Amino acid sequence: QVQLVESGGGSAQPGGSMRLSCAVSGWPYSTYCMGWFRGDGREGVASINDDGETQYADSVSGRFIISRDNYKNTLDLQMNSLTPEDTGLYFCAIRRWACARDWHKARIFDSWGRGTQVTVSS
Repeated sequence: QVQLVESGGGSAQPGGSMRLSCAVSGWPYSTYCMGWFRGDGREGVASINDDGETQYADSVSGRFIISRDNYKNTLDLQMNSLTPEDTGLYFCAIRRWACARDWHKARIFDSWGRGTQVTVSS
């Protein structure tokens, strides 16, 4: 059974940084695309394929960095220069096949974590 558990959320001031992590267990495939989403509408934030290819939403490009550690089975999101608009519940997700231009569509992902709250305010 695939399980994804997010951690690292909390509160930060505008301009600050925060790092999220997602622990993955039970994934039976060597291929994948993993992504970070936020909010009730599951807005796509960033994705990474098993070959390391990354994609970002325009709103976070240059500020956020997505990475994965295949040995630790974790997915991370380094968030810098945070703004109040970054506030939300952040989810990690995984799908079996590589992501392409549809990476930002939540419906293409197979398994989800429960989310971790990020709040940015002064």
